[in-house]
Amino acid sequence: MNLFEKEALVNQKAEELEHASPEAILKYAVETFPNITFACSFGAEDVVLVDMLQKISPNTDVFYLDTDFHFKETYETRDKMMEIYGMKFVQMKPEITPEEQAEQFGDELWKSDANQCCNIRKVQPLTKVLSRYDAWITGIRRDQAPTRANSKKVEYDTKFGLIKFNPIAHWTTEDVWNYIRENNVYYNPLHDNNYPSIGCEYCTRQVMPGEDPRAGRWSGQEKTECGLHK
Repeated sequence: MNLFEKEALVNQKAEELEHASPEAILKYAVETFPNITFACSFGAEDVVLVDMLQKISPNTDVFYLDTDFHFKETYETRDKMMEIYGMKFVQMKPEITPEEQAEQFGDELWKSDANQCCNIRKVQPLTKVLSRYDAWITGIRRDQAPTRANSKKVEYDTKFGLIKFNPIAHWTTEDVWNYIRENNVYYNPLHDNNYPSIGCEYCTRQVMPGEDPRAGRWSGQEKTECGLHK
């Protein structure tokens, strides 16, 4: 099957699942693609999907990109979730340490070349881990950013060459928090301190009232995405 045929089939399935619940999409995903994984960043959307997956398919692999630059609260959220669900997260780290990065590219690469920093610490490890799977699940939502507005529930990810599921693409922020409250889902405490979108510590700031929810990511730069999503 060539790329065009794959994309045509995926687009057809995306239409069929457009109005399906996130749980139904997850169930279809794990049953159709047993060799699937979920990319967790420990933000509000992702803890929701971890909770759903634990109820639907608790043995599905869940990985996270350990950039070495996460907030301590993010690592604490990881540990708390492992305790709550009795699960393990697959840890993916960059090929080089922060010290080696500084030696090769200079101190604070995230300031001089944020794209290069994200490529080393996120995109390259993601490419490596996704090469092991046939499909992946993400927590992206259409209203998070203009770059995500056209995300489908099911897509063919041409960047990484596999099927991509976005079960809560249609959800609003309110939908996410309603699920967290109704299901008593543990979440990153930074969300309670004006961090609606949480990335690495050096490239994430608090968001002030009236600002766009992603204004705290790469503040002062034109950059709006880390490169994980096309």
